Amino acid sequence: MENPIWGNGFFKKKKKEDDIFKILKQVPIFSDLTPKELTEVEKIVHKRSYKKNETIIHAGDPGLGMYIIVKGSVEIVEQDEKAGKRTLAKLSDGSFFGDMALLDEDPRSASAIALVDSEIMGFFRPEFLDLIYRKPKLGIKVLLALARVLGERLRHTNELLTQIQEKKV
Repeated sequence: MENPIWGNGFFKKKKKEDDIFKILKQVPIFSDLTPKELTEVEKIVHKRSYKKNETIIHAGDPGLGMYIIVKGSVEIVEQDEKAGKRTLAKLSDGSFFGDMALLDEDPRSASAIALVDSEIMGFFRPEFLDLIYRKPKLGIKVLLALARVLGERLRHTNELLTQIQEKKV
């Protein structure tokens, strides 16, 4: 047990910041950033706790930004009037979702629901745009990494569509 007289609360705070720093470094759009650049991003992320079964984002809501799972598990679901609820993905620690909202404010195509009590970081579009204006080199680095991630996802989707079409023929 830590001695309340001799304990140093500053080290605990730094440890928590280090954890956020480590998590950001694992996210592909931040993985090429220098420690100084990551510190700039760390300043503008927002951390929030969600209870089990709490909705993080609702399908149809405007896209405000992306989310990074610090700790927990999230289900991405699509609601269809005919088919009902369909799970698109189950994500856990270090995963991220909603990144398209950094580029546009189109309505969300799916909902995200916490499967367990979860700690989530939000990286939102207004702060990202401000970062681009304040630190253009850093903003462009993040933007190019985001484009790379979205390009990889698009290529993967194209491969899946090709496979599906080949099976139908």
